[in-house]
Order: sequence, then structure tokens, then C-alpha cells
Amino acid sequence: MDADHLSKRLAAVAAYVPANSRMADIGSDHAYLPVYLAKRQRISYAVAGEVVDGPFENAKAEIANQNLTECIDARLGDGVTVLKPDDNIDTIVIAGMGGTLISDILERGWQQLTGNELLVLQPNVGEYHLRKWLATHAYQITAEQILKDDGHIYEIMVAHKVKEPFSLSELDARFGHFLLANPNDAFVEKWQHEQQRNAHVLTALNHAANVPVAKQQELQREQQLIEEVLQDASTNLN
Repeated sequence: MDADHLSKRLAAVAAYVPANSRMADIGSDHAYLPVYLAKRQRISYAVAGEVVDGPFENAKAEIANQNLTECIDARLGDGVTVLKPDDNIDTIVIAGMGGTLISDILERGWQQLTGNELLVLQPNVGEYHLRKWLATHAYQITAEQILKDDGHIYEIMVAHKVKEPFSLSELDARFGHFLLANPNDAFVEKWQHEQQRNAHVLTALNHAANVPVAKQQELQREQQLIEEVLQDASTNLN
């Protein structure tokens, strides 16, 4: 992968960045995403944020090699705390890390957020936690996508600020409202895998000397939800 040939995952993330955005790519690594978008005149400005020296230097080098230093600014720092008010960022992308880490990054940088930013988030794991965080912080998910790329399954969430925090149903938090409405093969594969993993854990728990009843009951409830969701998904796909 390079700035001219994004992975399927990152290309899907790029598609959610609105035209002419002033974007921040947090955890930008080589800055492939903002460089890709800038070369296609899809964004007007970008901050490529990195918290680790090595990836930060990679981002600076890529931006310089592509002659985009006037359009993309690489910054070293913790998450969205690298942003400044006069950046006028309207889109924040955080992709390729766990959902808990993404929510922690947003939490730590809360004062840098104006509430006007579109969030484009791609957690590798921990989607349930991230959806719950968004709802309790008054961010409404307006689009979701699930896809398979290079043997891994990824979810993308797009969210914007609303007036008040709200509650998500267990189904929407765990599976995703839009993904439930339009399941695809990647969705089915993910939850079949989770179903199998839970079954193995339950078997191990049943043979434990001291069965953790609360954990056992939690997994049994999740298994029931997964079974119902997969049945509905099978009907929709057929």
C-alpha cells in the first residue's frame, strides 16, 4: 500500500471524507490517507497527527516527497490535542486502532472538539464500546459499513454531534443499526466467528471447577442475540 494505492479498508474510509474538507487524520502513520485525498483535490487542508516519533517522521517524509507541505501539516502529539482552533478542522478520521483507544483519544481531546466536526472512525475491535461512547457523548451515527480486507473484517462509523446524549438499544450498540438493516457477507462471517468463539468459551466455562455464573449468563445472552441476528441476516441475504 502507498498513497496512490490505498488498501480496500483505507479506501472505504476515504470515501466518507466530504469534498473540500479540512481534515485531521489521527494516527496517520505514513500520512497515506491525507496525501491520497490531497492529490485528488478532495480536501483543502489536513493535519496528520502521530504520537510516536517513527510514524511521525514517516508522515513528514511522505508529505515532503509528494510536495504537499503547504496542504498537509504533520504534527507530533497525543490524538486530537495536536489540533488548534485556527485549523478549522471539519472532519476527524481515526482509523486502524481499537474502539476503546479511539474513544480514549476523543475523551482526552474533548476540549479541542467544537462539536461541528464529522467523525469518521474505523475501529479494528471494540465497536460495541465505541458506539456506547458516541451515544453517551451525543454523537449520532449516520452511516456504517462492514467489509473484509486481506483476511480481516473491519467496521466504519460516521457520526456527528447532536444536542443531547441518548441511549442505544443493545442490538444497535452491539451489531450496528445500519449494519443490521443491510447485512452483507462480511457481517455474517464476523458474527458466525463470534458465535463459534463464544461456544468454545462456554464449553470451557462449563468444565471449570468454579463456574463464573455471571460471565456464563452474559455469553449465553449474547449467543441468543447472535443467533437471532444471523437468522434475520440469512433471510435478508436470500
